Amino acid sequence: MPTHPKFLNAIRTLLEEIGEDPTREGLQKTPERVGRMWDELTVGYRLSPESVINGAIFESDYNEMVLVKDIQYYSMCEHHLLPFFGVAHVAYIPDGRIIGLSKISRIVDLFARRLQVQERMTVQIADFLYEHLKPKGVGVVIEGYHLCSMMRGVRKPENRMITSAMLGVFKEDLRTRLEFLELIQQTRKGS
Repeated sequence: MPTHPKFLNAIRTLLEEIGEDPTREGLQKTPERVGRMWDELTVGYRLSPESVINGAIFESDYNEMVLVKDIQYYSMCEHHLLPFFGVAHVAYIPDGRIIGLSKISRIVDLFARRLQVQERMTVQIADFLYEHLKPKGVGVVIEGYHLCSMMRGVRKPENRMITSAMLGVFKEDLRTRLEFLELIQQTRKGS
């Protein structure tokens, strides 16, 4: 747990190692603040994906694509412990069952609130929906900006990473995949 004394001592040691004085007025409460921050940023480890759904799967005869677009997310790169962030686009084609709209955004947040790589997060979201909703197919596209390549290393602030996972008809039927990709490219009216 990030508020554990070992964690707080590790933050104090980190401050000392970079040349700071953890007893300085502005830094005295920093270990506790950092602990609370990590607790929030990694809540995805302490929640089960099933609890996020909370029974919000409903019988329905709707059988066309359902798309939730531009779901903002924030995650932490497991390689450098720096943030990456962007938007996720999640679609599925129901096969007798639909899921509550807010649950899709919560599922994205759940997997984002862990130490991650974007590629794995994309697949985790798709696999989870495919397994629990049992739709005809799932498509997930995630766009991300990674501070580990923007502010350090190659320092390319305009780099944007795009990953996708296609399951069921999204993988098997080119027309379905293209419809999904075209829909996420459409801009909002008035934009």
